[in-house]
Amino acid sequence: MSKKILILSVVCLLFAVPLAFTQEAAIEEYESFAIYIDKGSRENHYIPSGWMGDYGDVKMNDQSLNNPHSGKTCIQFVYSAKKSQGQGWAGVYWQFPANNWGTKKGGYDLTGMTKLTFWARGEKGGEIIQKFGVGGIGLNKDVPYPDSSITETEPIELTDVWKKYTINLTGLDLSYINGGFFWTITADSNPDGATFYLDDIKFVADPTMKPEAKKREAMPFYVYSDRGSISNHFIPSGWMPATASQDLKYNQGWKENPYLGDTCIRIAYNDNSGTRWAGIYWQHPANNWGTQDAGYDLSAAEKLTFWARGEKGGERIEEFKVGGIMGEFSDSDSASIGPVILNKEWTQYTIDLGGKDMSYIIGGFCWATNIDVNPEGVTFYLDEIKYE
Repeated sequence: MSKKILILSVVCLLFAVPLAFTQEAAIEEYESFAIYIDKGSRENHYIPSGWMGDYGDVKMNDQSLNNPHSGKTCIQFVYSAKKSQGQGWAGVYWQFPANNWGTKKGGYDLTGMTKLTFWARGEKGGEIIQKFGVGGIGLNKDVPYPDSSITETEPIELTDVWKKYTINLTGLDLSYINGGFFWTITADSNPDGATFYLDDIKFVADPTMKPEAKKREAMPFYVYSDRGSISNHFIPSGWMPATASQDLKYNQGWKENPYLGDTCIRIAYNDNSGTRWAGIYWQHPANNWGTQDAGYDLSAAEKLTFWARGEKGGERIEEFKVGGIMGEFSDSDSASIGPVILNKEWTQYTIDLGGKDMSYIIGGFCWATNIDVNPEGVTFYLDEIKYE
C-alpha cells in the first residue's frame, strides 16, 4: 500500500469519513503513465516532436502559466490557419524517441492501460479539433518499428473552460507505441485560426473500463453539411488514380451560390496526367482503403441524398457511390447511381440503400468520371451530402 493511501485511510478512520470518499481516493491510485503533467516533470514521457501538415502554422508553449488545469503549467498551442505548407491542416505527435516515425526502436509497452485521459480548453470556445488519438505511427507503411495499434476521436468542439476527455483503449494492442498522443486541426474548421490548451495527459490502467460497442449512428448523418461543420463525417482523401492530384482541383469552402448554408464543394477535373479518369472517395479515417478497423454503423440509413449542379449543365459523372472499399476491413456493402447528367441548377439525387448491409462503412461517398465523356473537362458542385 502506498504512503498516500495509508495516510488517507488513517484520516478516514479518525474523522469517520464516508466509505465513498475512500473509494474515490483509491480510484485515483490506478497505475498511470504520464505524457504531460507539468513542464519538466519527471513523470512526463514522449516528446511533442512530430509536427505535421502546415507545421509553420503552429506555435507551442509547453510552460504556459495561463490558467493551467492543475500544477504550475499547461501546454498552449496557437494555430494560424495560414496554410504555410499548403496542406490546410496541422497536427502534433508525441513520440519516443523524438522524431520517431517508425524508423527507430523505442516505443513503450503500454499493455494493461485501458484509457488515455486529458484535459483541454479553447481560448474562446468553439475551436474544433479534428481528432485526438493514440498510436498509428508507421501503420501500413514500410518501416521497421510501426505502432501496434491506433485509435482516435471524432471532431471535438472545445469550450472555454477545462473539460476532461477520455479515449477508450480496451481491446487494443498497446505492446509497442511510438506515438503516445496526437492531435490534428484543419483550416476549414477554424478559418480564423485557434488557440487551445492541454494539460494532465496520461494513460491509466482503469479495470472498470469496458470495450466500446460500435454505435449505430442516428440519422441524418452528414458527409458534408458546410465547410468546417462539426456535423461532417468522412474525409475526401481517396483521390483516384495515383495521378489525380495533377487532374483535380477541390474546394470544400466555395461560397458562390451554395445550395444551403454558407459553402458548397467545387470540383474541377481536367486530364493533365493522361490517365483519362479521376474520382474521390470520402473515407474514415483519411486514406483508409480497408486497412483500419474504423467503419461506421449506418444500418439505420434508408438512402443517401445529395445536391449537385454543373458549371454549364450537361456534365456527365459516371458514378456516385456509397461503400465498396475492399481490404482487410472491407465495407459491408455498396450502392451506386450513374451515369448522371448534371443540370446547371441545383438538383437532388438519391442513392437507395434499401436491402443493403450498411453496418460497416468506411467509404462514405464517392464519385468518378472520365475525359471520354467530358472531353473539355468538367466543373461541378456538391452540397448537403447526407444519410437519411
